[in-house]
Amino acid sequence: MVVVRAFGTSSLDAKKREIERLAALEQLDLLDTPKDEGFERIVRLIKEIFAVEIGLVSLIDAHRQWYKACSGLTADEVPLEDTFCRYVVDREQPIVVQDATHDPRFAHNPAVTGESHIRFYAGVPLKTKAGHVIGTVCAIDRRPRSFSSRDLSVLHEMAGVAMDRIELLQSAATDSLTGTLTRRAFRQEADQLLSLALRHQHDLSCVVLDIDHFKSVNDTHGHAAGDQVLHAVTETCKANLRAGDLFGRLGGEEFAILLPHINREGAAAVAEKVRIAVASRPIRGTFGELNVTASFGISALSIITKDIETMLAQADAAMYHAKHNGRNRCVSWNSIGADGPTGSRRRVLKAGSIIFNDHRSTIDCTIRSLGTDSAGLSVSSSAGIPPEFVLMIKGEGFETKCRIVAQDRQTIEVAFKA
Repeated sequence: MVVVRAFGTSSLDAKKREIERLAALEQLDLLDTPKDEGFERIVRLIKEIFAVEIGLVSLIDAHRQWYKACSGLTADEVPLEDTFCRYVVDREQPIVVQDATHDPRFAHNPAVTGESHIRFYAGVPLKTKAGHVIGTVCAIDRRPRSFSSRDLSVLHEMAGVAMDRIELLQSAATDSLTGTLTRRAFRQEADQLLSLALRHQHDLSCVVLDIDHFKSVNDTHGHAAGDQVLHAVTETCKANLRAGDLFGRLGGEEFAILLPHINREGAAAVAEKVRIAVASRPIRGTFGELNVTASFGISALSIITKDIETMLAQADAAMYHAKHNGRNRCVSWNSIGADGPTGSRRRVLKAGSIIFNDHRSTIDCTIRSLGTDSAGLSVSSSAGIPPEFVLMIKGEGFETKCRIVAQDRQTIEVAFKA
């Protein structure tokens, strides 16, 4: 079902800018990527230079502000409606708030009234060379304070340094922590292997794995322990793969494997071998001894599935099923998708709304992949979202009924209903 709406000129201009902004952010492929020491150094410098408690480099998609680097706050992201930074993105200009309790825009913000106790905020746009604001660089404090024009100029320079780092990372092929391929490099090499498989008509399969309860490792034992877990899991995976297999880090604790000349059944056997190896390896350090597990999803090249985005989307959905059904297990896409979507996907970054309860309830989302019969969505929390709902793409006059195929806490895979 497609619905076309009429908008005013200013509304159309704003929606066009937002569509272009999200497209620029999608092109960089930085959302939910692993931590990077270059950005960590920037936020530490912000705290040191301005004598504030919080330094921040963030990226902003359609429903949230995600912290690429943050020092002084415990969260990794915050819903867009709760951020100060959305005003920076909307205005495409810096904002300085000397005392948030005296500013009607922020006086009742949860970050001001709650435990974070934010009082001072200075945020500048993180802007691409083409002029798209993809995020912010911020100095934040828990006490009111002033901020001079010189201070603002220095913060602008810090945003320039952050943008330089982003551009440098576009050419990075190897993840600095684990030594695996970066997400961008994995996709590029996967495209080449997939083209060869299609040309020569040989099998190709994809496995996505995600370390179970990884956040609790960081929360309980610290990020150094989390890094050791990532190293150990990486070593275990490499030890159980062939030299010609492709292995990359997609996100914080999520990895992908591409297996040339291996069909779906063979990929399931490889995934099970790696799963057992990960679960069987104790990880020892100053924190003591940890045993970790991982959940695996498998997809394969087929008459329908002919691109890496579709293979990754299917393997992701299967992995979410593995998580939902107890973790530490392997699930193949064909075992959950027999009556599900079959079309190809393309990677996008679009603003969406999840609409349910007879159009009385709406939740903002970011559409991360899109096909003719399915989509992959990101939300701040999937709790309370019903099994079926209406998905709207903002600014494009598009609405369609959906049903959930797979989900985890912040990710939903949906199939479109006729």
